[in-house]
Amino acid sequence: MVQAGIRPVIAVEFDPTKPDLSRAIAKTHHHNFSEYGCRIIQLTVQEVARLGFLGFPRHPDYLHASPVCANFSQAHTAKAGKGIETADDLSAAIAVAEAIRQLQPRVFTLENVPRYQNSQSFSIILDALEQEGYSVNYSVVNMADFGLPQARRRLVLIASRGFRVAIPAHRKPIGWYEAFTKCAEGIAHLIPTMTDSQLLPKQRQALEKFLAGNAPTPLLIQRVGGRTQSKYKPGNLPCNTILRSHFTDHKGCNRSKFADIWLPDGTVKSLSIEGAAKLQGFPDWYEFPSEAATAG
Repeated sequence: MVQAGIRPVIAVEFDPTKPDLSRAIAKTHHHNFSEYGCRIIQLTVQEVARLGFLGFPRHPDYLHASPVCANFSQAHTAKAGKGIETADDLSAAIAVAEAIRQLQPRVFTLENVPRYQNSQSFSIILDALEQEGYSVNYSVVNMADFGLPQARRRLVLIASRGFRVAIPAHRKPIGWYEAFTKCAEGIAHLIPTMTDSQLLPKQRQALEKFLAGNAPTPLLIQRVGGRTQSKYKPGNLPCNTILRSHFTDHKGCNRSKFADIWLPDGTVKSLSIEGAAKLQGFPDWYEFPSEAATAG
C-alpha cells in the first residue's frame, strides 16, 4: 500500500486475548510505518468506537478492516465446539459499521477468510455500506492469481462512493521459486544465506514420491502440518498457504524450522523468516521482530 502511494495515518491494533503478541505486532507496525506519521492505537476496535473515533480524520481517502477471523477459519471450525460466531465478533462488526458511518471514507476495503461472507457480522457491515450509499464489490479470490507466490483464498470486499473500484483482473500465477530467482527486487541471494537443513523422514518420503514420477526440480517441503506425509510444492507452482501455526510448536514456543527447500543438486535449506515474508508479498524493507513465533 505504501508502494502504491497510500500513506497510513492511524492504525488500531489490540487483542486482549493475546496482549503480549498484540503489543509486539503494534511495536513492529510502529517501527515500519512511523516515518509516515502513522499513529497506532492499542485499543480494541470496540473501544475506539465507544470513544467516537477520537483523533481519526473524517472523510479519509481509505479505510481498511480485517476483523478477527479465528471463529470463521476452516482450521478452527474443524475442531469440536469451535467456529461459532461470538458476541465479540458481532460487536467488532458493529464497530466497523460505525466507523463507516462516522468517518465516511471514499474507499472501504475488508479482507477475511472465505467463511466470513456467511456470517451475521458480514451482513452488519454490508448493511451499513448499503445504507450509506456505497457501491460494493466482493468475492473470494486466490492471492496466487494476483502475482503472489502463495495459494491463499481470502474474501475481499471493495466499496466506494461516487465512483466504482473493481477487483483487478487475474495475473499469471508465479511459482514460489520464481519469487526467489526472478523477482524484480532481486533476492536470488536469499537461498544460499539460509541455514543448512536435513529432511525429516516424512519429508524424504514426500521427496521420493515426487521424484518417482517427475524430473528433479526445486521443492518447498513443509516440516509441519502433514500427519502422514509432508506437503510439497515444485518451484513452478505457488506455495501452500503459510499458517501462523507453522511458526510455533504445540506449547506455543518458537519453532526454529517450519519448511525446507530442496534443490536438485541435493542442497537442503531451512526456509527463513525473510523467505516466508517474501512468499507472502512483504517488501524487502519491512523489518520483523527477531523472535520466530512473533515474526510468523
